[in-house]
Amino acid sequence: MKIRTGLGQDSHRFCTEESSKPCILAGLTFEETPGLQANSDGDVVFHALCNAITSVTGVHILGAIADDLCHKDGITDSQVYLEEALKTLGNQSISHIAIALEGKKPKFLHRIGEMKEKIARVMDIDTDQIGITATTGEGLTDFGCGDGIQCLCIITTVTAQ
Repeated sequence: MKIRTGLGQDSHRFCTEESSKPCILAGLTFEETPGLQANSDGDVVFHALCNAITSVTGVHILGAIADDLCHKDGITDSQVYLEEALKTLGNQSISHIAIALEGKKPKFLHRIGEMKEKIARVMDIDTDQIGITATTGEGLTDFGCGDGIQCLCIITTVTAQ
């Protein structure tokens, strides 16, 4: 068996309070928070997952495939980018995902179960293969001060030989 670990990160600043752009995290809308500044929906969870997959496969999703989908086809849904990233795994399967969110807002804790369910559906894995933590970082960074959200992600893949 071959085991690989991928690391991904993404972060975005919030749009202004007047913006009508929704805040999307792990494919879910967080109504109480302004959206994130990005060409796409700004879903830092799905973007960090894409980057973690890229670190395993070497196929650049964000900045390449996703940019083409966004700029040429008008696709801004980060779930589509993640689905494209999953296609690059070939015969590797994801055995575990660890996600760490940092931000003062929105309040993540009451939605972590929903986030895990959405990620599991999109990635075709079980929710018990996903761990999510969230922190404010005690206000030590721009994220913890409420200016945006950062997501770190580690994936573990296995390939049967």
